[in-house]
Amino acid sequence: MKKYIIFTSLFVLLFSACSTKKVFEPKNVKDDWSKYASIDESIVDTSLNVALLEDGSVLTKDGIVKININKDDRVISYSDDWIISSSLDGNMTLTSVNDTTLKENFSLGKTVAAASVKDDTLAVLFADNELALYSVSTKKIFFKDQGSESIAENTKIVNPYFLNDLVVFSTLDGKIIIVNAKKKKKLRTVIVSAEDYFNNVVYFKMIKNKIVAATGYKILSMSDKEVRAKYEARSIVYDGKNIYIATKQGEVVSLTDNLELNAKIKFPFAHFLGMISNGDKLYILEKEGYMIVLNKNMKDYTVYDADVEDGYIFTTDSAFYNNDEKIIVK
Repeated sequence: MKKYIIFTSLFVLLFSACSTKKVFEPKNVKDDWSKYASIDESIVDTSLNVALLEDGSVLTKDGIVKININKDDRVISYSDDWIISSSLDGNMTLTSVNDTTLKENFSLGKTVAAASVKDDTLAVLFADNELALYSVSTKKIFFKDQGSESIAENTKIVNPYFLNDLVVFSTLDGKIIIVNAKKKKKLRTVIVSAEDYFNNVVYFKMIKNKIVAATGYKILSMSDKEVRAKYEARSIVYDGKNIYIATKQGEVVSLTDNLELNAKIKFPFAHFLGMISNGDKLYILEKEGYMIVLNKNMKDYTVYDADVEDGYIFTTDSAFYNNDEKIIVK
């Protein structure tokens, strides 16, 4: 009887906590968001810069590519005019978007987390945090390095970045590793953050000869010196001048490329699904079904009702894709 009472009490406490969970409730909603379009198929998988549709075709930042990804494959990335996909056991396929009959196949033997290609070099980050470089023409490996074990990852996994002879890997344990592909040599390892869980790099960009990278805990700006700032980022965009972060705490923050604070604004209990920069505005999609249009001065904003369903969200420069719907901002 005593055990029953304890179990019942715990259930009541848990149910009460769930039922009273606070959500974003704007005081003023101007109107319904009006810019929508449909796509023919629903999204069934996403990576950082590409999404897989139900019919096997692929949605990129530039539009839909009509190819047929293998039924059991995950879509990994869109890189150098190749769509990269892979099965869980590492059977990877590169499909040309210019000639979809042109394919390159690799048998890598284990799960791929991220990959990019440039010319004859394929860069791969594996799910066990090993990184490797392969020749596309010969399929032979010419560099590998085993990273530290990663316990759990955020679904946003950054693909390797090519910079002349360098390949920059964003690892699953919160590091940036720079490899000289020509010399087949690791040059530098930089820690972005050092948390135990969900510490993979979720954002990477070269900004004014600086490396800017972020995990779900910190953001790094690195050139001659390293600068870090603590933000739990859900979305990050750069508009050519400033960096904007939508955080887990419902804040939108404007930073310089040196991570100096310009301004910030808080939307209590907001859960941000994605953010787009367009002109002097930020368009932010919120989980409860709102579009927040925020002036980059971080003061003026307008909230609209938006049609948001549970499911995959894929963001381009001009729209949010939610299942089979396109929510247009430009």
